Amino acid sequence: MRVIPVLTAILVTAVLYLAVFERDRLLTFARGAGDEAVAGAQEDPAAEQTTTEGAAPAEAGAVGVVVLRSQARTIDSAVRLRGETRAMRLVQVRAETTGAVISEPLRKGAFVEPGDVLCKLDPGTREATLAQARAALAEARTRVPEAEARLQEAKAVLEEAQINYNAASKLNAGGYTAETTLLGRAAGVRGAEAAIASAEAGVEAARSGIEAAQATVAAAEREISRLTITAPFEGLLESDAAELGSLMQPGSLCAEVIQLDPIKVVGYVPETQVARVTPGAPAQARLATGEEVVGKVTFLSRSADPTTRTFEVEITVPNPELTIRDGQTASIGISADGALAHKVPQSALTLNNAGTLGVRVVLPGDVVGFQPVELLRDAVDGVWLGGLPEHADIIVVGQDFVTEGVRVAPSYREVTQ
Repeated sequence: MRVIPVLTAILVTAVLYLAVFERDRLLTFARGAGDEAVAGAQEDPAAEQTTTEGAAPAEAGAVGVVVLRSQARTIDSAVRLRGETRAMRLVQVRAETTGAVISEPLRKGAFVEPGDVLCKLDPGTREATLAQARAALAEARTRVPEAEARLQEAKAVLEEAQINYNAASKLNAGGYTAETTLLGRAAGVRGAEAAIASAEAGVEAARSGIEAAQATVAAAEREISRLTITAPFEGLLESDAAELGSLMQPGSLCAEVIQLDPIKVVGYVPETQVARVTPGAPAQARLATGEEVVGKVTFLSRSADPTTRTFEVEITVPNPELTIRDGQTASIGISADGALAHKVPQSALTLNNAGTLGVRVVLPGDVVGFQPVELLRDAVDGVWLGGLPEHADIIVVGQDFVTEGVRVAPSYREVTQ
């Protein structure tokens, strides 16, 4: 059995145990050794001469750290989202009637204008049906004058019967005519009134016949108009149009039309950020291809998604060259009100025992404190943080070797922003 590998393994295990499970004692021991070294340096005049100019002398038990004296600045804050592009319109144009396709199909990718023919169906006997309906309408229109003439004739008969009744009534009152004659004249008046009622019903029936014939004509014309399926708006064909000779049924797909100019960029805003987004706000999006586009917020949902508790936001972007496609991934930035922020090195960020992101700062009395922060923006030489007071002394070197409440010996440097 080899002794050296075994000793090496034992040594590595011991070092790992001290570094992981005995970290606090190890730091305490290191601080004690540092204090002894500082005391030795104070006793040694030669060591005292090598002290760096401007560094504050460390107190007994204090840990040396480098502190950044930061002054907050107002920066343009933006709401950052992840989203995707979405076509302004995407419609599947379908048939409304039955018929065989008699037009040559348009191929996918073709550009269409509103009203361009996508599919044309065989009319069959629909033209004959329309002609028959129009003939029935013409016939119905001739019946109205006839019915109105019968009505006028019935009114004339009633007027004559009324005159005869009045004359018979006067003669009967003077004793010059019999009672039976008066009753006959009264019956003639009632018959004339019944004839008028019948003639009026005939006029109404003739007019109803016209309306029914007009409805039949309109239905036949509508059926013929359904034979030509046109593009509803300007766009591109996302699929081939129906092939020549294929049989279309109501609901059969003729073609799929997509409109990409303008195009929408859709993202989802967390409820903590939704108050910072307003309709009409300028926005910018970077696509996965690296292309950057600019637009405005045109829609902000009033209802949150029940699963993610986020709110949908839409940004309308011009796309005259149709270079942006539907479904591309995008990084979205929506302009919002400016905020006070501090720029610090990214290495200054740390976590407390609860896992909260923040920085360690030097409080009055050279005591360490922890300040939670909000990451507002990344920069090449650091990060912009919110949630800090206007003035902050941020530990940028040694923050991982101290905890809250520990006394430190800070060396200050001013921030250049």
